[in-house]
Amino acid sequence: MIEVQAALLRGPAFLAGEALECLVTLRNPLPPDATSASSEILAWASAQIHCQFHASESRVALPPPDNSRHDVQAESETVFVPNRGERGQCILSTPPKILFCDLRLDPGESKTYSYCETLPVDGPPSFRGQAVKYVYKLTIGCQRVNSPIKLLRVPFRVLVLPGLQDSPFPQDEAVAPSNPFLEEEEGAKNDSRLADLATELLMAATSRRSLHVYNISNSRGKVGAFCIFKTVYKIGEDVVGTFNFSAGDIPCLQYLVSLQTEEQVQEAFQRRRGQPGSYTTHARHQESCLHTSRTSFSLPIPLSSAPGFSTNIVSLKWRLHFEFVTAREAVELQGASDGQSEALSWTGVEQMDVDTFSWDLPLRVLPTNPLLASYVSQFPSSNILTI
Repeated sequence: MIEVQAALLRGPAFLAGEALECLVTLRNPLPPDATSASSEILAWASAQIHCQFHASESRVALPPPDNSRHDVQAESETVFVPNRGERGQCILSTPPKILFCDLRLDPGESKTYSYCETLPVDGPPSFRGQAVKYVYKLTIGCQRVNSPIKLLRVPFRVLVLPGLQDSPFPQDEAVAPSNPFLEEEEGAKNDSRLADLATELLMAATSRRSLHVYNISNSRGKVGAFCIFKTVYKIGEDVVGTFNFSAGDIPCLQYLVSLQTEEQVQEAFQRRRGQPGSYTTHARHQESCLHTSRTSFSLPIPLSSAPGFSTNIVSLKWRLHFEFVTAREAVELQGASDGQSEALSWTGVEQMDVDTFSWDLPLRVLPTNPLLASYVSQFPSSNILTI
């Protein structure tokens, strides 16, 4: 028996274009004082990254696959196919890398191998929606001689920042000659520079603040105004806005603001043409605002949510959805009469004619630092398989 453990060194979240590094440890769990006949042998082990695509059959009409080659894995369990037994289609995969061949482990002995691969930049981000799912996994295949392949899978999350690969890297400030003995650290250096560049791009895109004012009105007149300072955010930020009802002609009784995403299947792949998108609410704020001149709200964008993106099959868009309830007639505020205490209670009318209307404000949501996303990820950073 051999225990195989795969552990992601930096957590289960990465930016597309970063290098994923995983340590694969194989151990013979028998005590060292066992007989030499208890040594274990593995023929080989290989690792590969792949992205699985799942689609709802009731909402997505996918074309038949281009190639109809017979899957050799269905007849033989001695060929390494990382997505064997997985649901959906494998839409992206990296070249397989062999970790070792002919490994012998004595009782109590262990060996550790390092796997490193750059995540493709042309793939979709990780996403678990109602119509489609994009799931990334690192699969490690191990095989004994004359035995089926055993697969160890470690899921992880990929965030895609548009334009990251097109932006030039900042020039190094150091002018000293390069050290030929530090070639092994060049990959880590480039990975760090990529993360720094992504952080700079995110800060530049999400730190711009300018006053955006929108008038709120219906067919009867002006209700008030809504103010927001930016419409571009990154995952983990708070969407903050304020309402000003003091300049309105129509009294607002209540408002509801929701932070939502719309998952829309592209028209060419819709099971039923013209079908509406599905909405998911991530945060909401509801408040009664009669006789209120100003109020505000703050809605957090969850770190576990996906940024806006678009592929040839599906698109994800963020928005603020507003719902207003307004009175058709003016509602007078009862005041204290002469000689009456300032403290009094006001009783609302039993019936009131109202109007309701809604409004949507598009938002742009970008990914965040993958280190922050790792803290709330539901994926474990390691997994164990016993062979």
